[in-house]
Amino acid sequence: MRVLFVICSAVFFLSGCKTVEPTYYYGAYPEAIYSYFKADETSISQQIMILEQVIEQARGKGKPVAPGVHAHLGMLYFESGNAEQGTTHFEQEKALFPESAAYLDFLMNKTAGEKI
Repeated sequence: MRVLFVICSAVFFLSGCKTVEPTYYYGAYPEAIYSYFKADETSISQQIMILEQVIEQARGKGKPVAPGVHAHLGMLYFESGNAEQGTTHFEQEKALFPESAAYLDFLMNKTAGEKI
């Protein structure tokens, strides 16, 4: 009886060790966020390029892009003076993650014609 309990316990605990593939593709997104808030030597144009690559890599892998990628990219475009691209990425974020719509609408209304 004791041996059966040990075997069942081992199977139970080992079955919980399976790694799960993330639902979303993050790529270099966490590093881009870090460099933005750290305000290091990574320019806005370099950060835009990194996030554009993340989106392209996600497409190549057939995975959805992580929440916040399009919103952050839109914010970077607004900061660089490209409001049209910023609005496009905000709209993409809202389409992918409708729960972000109220906040993104607030940001778009606040930044109409000015930098974030």
